Amino acid sequence: CQENHPQIHEFIAAAYTYERDGAVTTVVERDTPYPGRCIMHKPRLGDTLPVYVPVPGQYEEFPNVVPMVELPDEAIESYLSRNVAVVGRVVRENSVSAIHANHAVLMSVVAERVSATTGVPFAIMPHGSAIEYVVKKDQRFHALASGAFREAVRIFAIGRDMRRRILDTFPDLPDIEHKLEELDLGVDTGLFEPVSRDARRARILKLCDALKTLEPGKQSEAARHLRARIRADIGREALTAAIDEVRIYKENLPDAGVEEKLTSIDWQQDELLLFVGRLIASKGLQSIVAALPHIFEAHHGARLIVVGNGPLREVMEAFLWALEHGEYGLARNIVTWGTALEGGEATPFEAVRLFFAELDARGELEGYFETARRVIRPERVIFTGYLTHRELKYLFPCCDVAIFPSIVAEAGPLVFLEALASGCFPLGTYFAGMAQSIDSVAGSLPPGDVALMKLRNDPSRTVADIVANTTGALALAGVHKETLRRVVVERYDWLSVARKLAAQLSSMTR
Repeated sequence: CQENHPQIHEFIAAAYTYERDGAVTTVVERDTPYPGRCIMHKPRLGDTLPVYVPVPGQYEEFPNVVPMVELPDEAIESYLSRNVAVVGRVVRENSVSAIHANHAVLMSVVAERVSATTGVPFAIMPHGSAIEYVVKKDQRFHALASGAFREAVRIFAIGRDMRRRILDTFPDLPDIEHKLEELDLGVDTGLFEPVSRDARRARILKLCDALKTLEPGKQSEAARHLRARIRADIGREALTAAIDEVRIYKENLPDAGVEEKLTSIDWQQDELLLFVGRLIASKGLQSIVAALPHIFEAHHGARLIVVGNGPLREVMEAFLWALEHGEYGLARNIVTWGTALEGGEATPFEAVRLFFAELDARGELEGYFETARRVIRPERVIFTGYLTHRELKYLFPCCDVAIFPSIVAEAGPLVFLEALASGCFPLGTYFAGMAQSIDSVAGSLPPGDVALMKLRNDPSRTVADIVANTTGALALAGVHKETLRRVVVERYDWLSVARKLAAQLSSMTR
């Protein structure tokens, strides 16, 4: 793999870099606190890194980060050949008996080629991103994936939705259904566990102590600078320029001063809503923000905590400014400009556009913005920046309701399971992997309470569902905490998932 900092992962006992000239550099060699150990091998790839979707600031050592579908054939072959050379060497020198490759491309193709020369069997675990952004969009990659899937001994599917997607994407592959084995995503239930309301503040103080040891990302001055630049009649180009001015920070870090924001919350009395994820339109944060005036009006102690990084962040800060000032014109423009403000094609925030249209048709739009002017305040929406599991383990259990209104189908939304493990009541779009996660809880809760988890996969209902279901979930007041956790421990704990994976890989060698 291409992990840049193996030393921060205590399960890695050794890490080696394979240079272009064949030399091997030792990065880490040490004992681990576990009975087993992971040995990491990293091929030096050169300047070009093929990706599914580029994420700014995420690739420290690659000056040329390119979407796979934009690469010429020779660059694809160069990447494959380099990895095949190193993986083949690792397999031969370490008596590897089975290979597991993530994604439909390109490491599946590497595993296929190494298997062909060594006789070592391989399995593939496809994920949605490679299938949706690469395999379905480019026939070259569809052909490469088909070849790898044809030769694989096992294909692991993260739930029934991924199983369906695999079968739909590769309908002509013989016997593919017989190779499929469902394997759930896992959760470290030792990290995420419920806490009482009385214990929340102490937990958050531990989070603040952890944050103090980290390099800060976005400075508070950046948010103030953006607010100062916004005006009711600002145009798209001017708003984009204002956003670009402040997006000069390291994104994969927590905000400077986030500790002060978190300690300003009354953790015993306030009702805490949580969003965790990449800040892009496809994750649906804009729908949560549009729901806030109605939620905040009904719940005076409610606050929203937004965890993550991405190009939608400053767009949502501008949208919140428009709501705070009751500026319908600007709010409507931001919704209409939509993903163009993220740097993509101009696609409106459809769920919010439809919500505004429905309010207008009922004669309630003016009242909505009057409510927004009363209840939306900067301190009621807290952006934390990027947090890892080391920090999220403290935050998740201290929140009441987590909201994940994803627009795109996700095979295994891990944040939903982490919320369950923490006793934080989650809401999610009821389709794909999210639906399967919700259904896994259905037998343990009253039907009406399970229904609160379901946001309809219908953009005309998304915002209204967030308002209604959040209100219902807050009324439960944490009554299902222990039940939610029990379901996750029984089905999704990493130990049970790992045992199944190990058994499957071992069976391939017999």
